[in-house]
Parts: sequence; structure tokens; C-alpha cells
Amino acid sequence: MIYNLFDSAAAYRPTEAEQAGPVPPIEAVLFDFSNTIFKLVDVPTWLGRIAAATGRALDAEVLEKTAEQLYEAYRIPEVAAAQIGRDESAARHRTALLTWFARIDYLQGIEDAAYESIAAPDAWVPYPDTEPLLRELRRRGIRTGIVSDFPWDVGVHMAHFGLDDLVDVRVVSYQYGTEKPDPVLFRAACERLGVDPRATLMVGDNPAKDGGAAASGLRAYILPGEPRTGERGLAHVLGFLD
Repeated sequence: MIYNLFDSAAAYRPTEAEQAGPVPPIEAVLFDFSNTIFKLVDVPTWLGRIAAATGRALDAEVLEKTAEQLYEAYRIPEVAAAQIGRDESAARHRTALLTWFARIDYLQGIEDAAYESIAAPDAWVPYPDTEPLLRELRRRGIRTGIVSDFPWDVGVHMAHFGLDDLVDVRVVSYQYGTEKPDPVLFRAACERLGVDPRATLMVGDNPAKDGGAAASGLRAYILPGEPRTGERGLAHVLGFLD
């Protein structure tokens, strides 16, 4: 009873020898995708692309109003509810975002174009420190992977920027019908890489989702949740390898 009182929930059970021995060195690093190694283009850029694709006028006043509506509409109970579990499938994600976009004056009638703009290969861009870190990990022989809640294969965005060959595996939520912190996703990545979860580091920006990797035996490095446009602080990952 005392053991159960102090035991934390875990999706793995290390042996007594593993518990008593040193923590194994890092052999693989997994990354969240959105807001960790890539980010969505900013709202003005996104709306500008929609305007170009649809021919709908967009001036500074409309842009400002639309940006405010996007922020406010996301908090409408019906819209917020539609976002729950949206990355479990491509269909759920599309429904969730179209439910949101339908509340935006500028996007009404062109919701599909707005969605396609988000899915475009160049709609997601790497942070300045993403490529340098991935290349250094490759140079050191560290296996890498992506574990992300996303409705399609993020490889399309990585390939656009010539980075797809720097990641060994991609485990994306829509492929498994579940989202982080489900251990299924972390386990799948480790199995496909052929590495022990205890020798694997998960890097992300969400304590609940990415930090959940710890329940599967991985270590987790959580970046600040602040919005970033410059470097993300990814170079610190190298410190875990020393």
C-alpha cells in the first residue's frame, strides 16, 4: 500500500538492475514538430496568401480585425470543443479548423482556401537553429525522430526545406488515431529507431504532452512555451549528450 501511495504511473517497468544502475547515455532524440522545430507562418503572411489565392481584398484594417477575430473565436465554447482530439485524424482536424474559420468574417465562404493555405508545404518553416542541430546530431551518429500531434505527414514541410533526410522516423498522431501523451506514440518511435526508451530524449514545448514521454521511460526536455520567431534554444539538447 505504501508502495502504491508513492509510485507514479508509468507505461514501463525498469528492472531492479536498471533502477540501481546509471542512466544510459542518450542514443536518440525525438522532437515535437509544431513550435519546437517548425512554426506556422505568421497571421499577416497567412492571410496575404489567402487573399492572393482568392482575390479577396485585404487591407491593414481588415487584417487587424481578422487577427483579433481569430483570437476571440478560438475561445467560443463550440469552437474550443471542436479542437479536442483534432489531430487524431485528418478529417477531425479539417472539421475543427473549418468550425473555427466559419466564425471569421473575412474567411466566410473561403474556409477551404484558408485551410489549404495552412497545409501548403511552405506554410510551416523551420526555426533558425533547427537545421544546425539536426545536422550536428547526424554528424555525431545520434538517431533522430519526430513524435508530433499533426493531421498529415510533416515530411512534406521538411522536404520543402531540404531537411527530411535529417530525421530517421516520423511518428504522427493521425497515423495512430491518438495524441500525445499516449505511450503508443513514444513507444512506436523508439521501436522504429531500435533504441531503448531509457536512452532516448524527447524535446518539445508542451509539459503535459511532450513531458508525458517520461511515463514511457524517456527523458524529456521542455522548451519555454513562449512564441518564438528566432532561435528556439535547441542547441541546449547537445548538453544532454555529454
